[in-house]
Amino acid sequence: MNTLTIKENIKNYYNQEAELRNSKSIKQNWKILEREKFFNLIKQENKKSLLELGAGAGYDSLFFVNGGLTVTAVDISCEMVKNCREKGINAYELDYYNISSLDRKFECVFAMNTLLHIPKLDLNHVLNEISTIIEPEGLFYIGLYGGKDTEGEHINSEVSDIPRFFAFHSENYLKMILLKHFKIIKFETIKIDAHGSVDDFHSIVLRK
Repeated sequence: MNTLTIKENIKNYYNQEAELRNSKSIKQNWKILEREKFFNLIKQENKKSLLELGAGAGYDSLFFVNGGLTVTAVDISCEMVKNCREKGINAYELDYYNISSLDRKFECVFAMNTLLHIPKLDLNHVLNEISTIIEPEGLFYIGLYGGKDTEGEHINSEVSDIPRFFAFHSENYLKMILLKHFKIIKFETIKIDAHGSVDDFHSIVLRK
C-alpha cells in the first residue's frame, strides 16, 4: 500500500473516532507517568516551547499548556484539530511528512503513540523533517508500542471499517534509525498490559 493511501485512511479513521476520543479525558496511569517524567525534564532544563505530534483530542497538549509551556499541536485529522482548538490550543491539520512547513522551531517535541502510523520506509524522512524544527539541544519524546519488527494494517470494527497502518519496531532497529538524527538520552523498553495482552512499549528521550 502506498503512503498516500495510508495517510488518507489514518485521517478518515480518526475523523470518525474524534468524538469518542474527545469524550475520554481519563488516561492510563502509565501514560500519565510517562508524560510527567518528560515534563519534569523540560522544567529542569527551563525550556518553554513544545510541539505535540498527533495531538488527538488535545488532552496532552492541554496538560503542557497548564504547565506553563507555549504549545503548538498538529494532527492529520481535521476533527481532532477542531477538538484541540475548542480547548484553546494552537493546532494545525498537518502530517509529519511536511512538518518543516511550520517554518518555526521548538525546544521540545512530544509524540505519544503516533509515529507508529509511519511505514518503516518513510521513517528516516519523517525523523529528518522533525529534526529540522527542533532547536539545538532540544528534547524529543517518543512513545511507541513495539518489540518486533512488523508492520501492516489493522481494523477496529467497533469504530470503523477503515484500516489503520501500524509499524512496530525492535529496540535495535529503532536505535539504528534514531542515532542518524539525534542523541539518545534514554531508551527504556517496558512491559505494559495493553489491550488484554502484554506488549512492549518503547519510552525514548532524544536530544537534537
